[in-house]
Amino acid sequence: MDVPRKTRQLIADLEKAGFVNRGGKGCHRNYEHPMGQRVTLSGRPGEDARRYQEKEVKRKIQESAK
Repeated sequence: MDVPRKTRQLIADLEKAGFVNRGGKGCHRNYEHPMGQRVTLSGRPGEDARRYQEKEVKRKIQESAK
C-alpha cells in the first residue's frame, strides 16, 4: 500500500509546473495555470493528501504541459 503524499508536496508540484495560488477560504487553495487549468486543493499543508487530489493534480499538470 502506498504512503499518501502530503498536501504540501502537491502544492510544490503545482507551483513547479507554473500554477499560481489564487487564494481560497479556510484550508482551500485555488490554483490556476496561465493555460487555463484550475485545481482546488483542500487540507492543511501537513495533512495527508487524498488519493483523488493526487490524481487530479497529476492530470492537470499533464494537461498544462500540452
